[in-house]
Amino acid sequence: MPPLPEPITPMLATSGDVPSGPGWAFEMKWDGIRALAYTDPGGTVRVYSRNRRDVTASYPELHALGVLLPGRGTVLDGEIVARDDAGVPSFDRLQDRMHVTTPTPGLLAAVPVCFHAFDLLALDGTDLTGRPYQQRRARLDELGLTGEVVSVPAAHAAAHGPAALRAAQAAGLEGVVAKQLDSPYEPGRRSRSWIKTPLVRTQEVLIIGYTHGTGRRAGTIGSLLLAAHDPTGRLAYCGHVGTGFSDATLRALHARLVPLHRAGPPLTGVPREHARGAIWVTPLLVGEVAYRTITTDGRLRHPVWRGLRPDRDPTDVRLHPTHPAVPAPPAPRIDGMMQTPDGRWQVHAVSFGHHRWYRVQYDDTITDKLHLTDVHRILADAGIAIDQLTETTPAA
Repeated sequence: MPPLPEPITPMLATSGDVPSGPGWAFEMKWDGIRALAYTDPGGTVRVYSRNRRDVTASYPELHALGVLLPGRGTVLDGEIVARDDAGVPSFDRLQDRMHVTTPTPGLLAAVPVCFHAFDLLALDGTDLTGRPYQQRRARLDELGLTGEVVSVPAAHAAAHGPAALRAAQAAGLEGVVAKQLDSPYEPGRRSRSWIKTPLVRTQEVLIIGYTHGTGRRAGTIGSLLLAAHDPTGRLAYCGHVGTGFSDATLRALHARLVPLHRAGPPLTGVPREHARGAIWVTPLLVGEVAYRTITTDGRLRHPVWRGLRPDRDPTDVRLHPTHPAVPAPPAPRIDGMMQTPDGRWQVHAVSFGHHRWYRVQYDDTITDKLHLTDVHRILADAGIAIDQLTETTPAA
């Protein structure tokens, strides 16, 4: 049996406005992590991350590819996705799997993943990367990859770009990727032949430090200090983030950051009010935030933490020089609110698309993405009974 091919670096899309002319196919963005899956005729499966790290053991579900492709040697490009209770792709839920090398049966049952294949790079020893996208997709569709774990989502070749983007928004998805029908696959290259248009702006960041938490966050993290490489390759401060964390996330982040402590900041230019009292770390952990805009001096406005990105290389983290003209990302909606008589403790019922969760705010400290049982526990730890809170009208 010949060995599996060496892992290649996947082709990447360029951010931009959604195309509207002919010659494009539109795929949905799935809010997961990129993966290349290799199968051989004997049923062996290997899965590699975007940075060519072997993650086969982390996602044993993907061995289903060997069953679905008996006797075939393939290289598939696609996305590993976890879904929330409403069936919508959830990067937040996928976080529970991304850092686990050998998942337990309990974790596999609690957070199952699936693989969306969207490109076929090799078939039975034949390299397909030089062939047009339209031909590669046709060969991929012919493989009949349908199952509980593996699927080939549709590519809409006759769709109108803005209509495809509206459809993605209605489905609660991350956005769309437009691909030129006659384009080859360009390994390791960020190409204008693929244009990604997200509905929510995201930015990869490096953690360069953090502040101590207070109140509910005492003993963990108050906020993270962030940086990214500018167009010259220099590491530049790009802001801080203090929302989007669960209690479990804060504890896990703190445990991973403590071994990275260093005496001083790894860069210059951190504003004094954010540098004061900061604990500095070597910038090795890559994370991702959602944000509203980027200021002219390269600062993220209203960032919200989405999670760590172990599939990204720290040297590749670049601040977006521009942002595409995408629809302004809608803010999560506060559907209801309760608070203590002094207003210091607040509980918000929050929704965003198909997603529903609770948020607890104590003064300026926010703990987000909570279940109702988490809310009761947090209030109980603070000596507050839920019936001490009164309903109030959320601020407009």
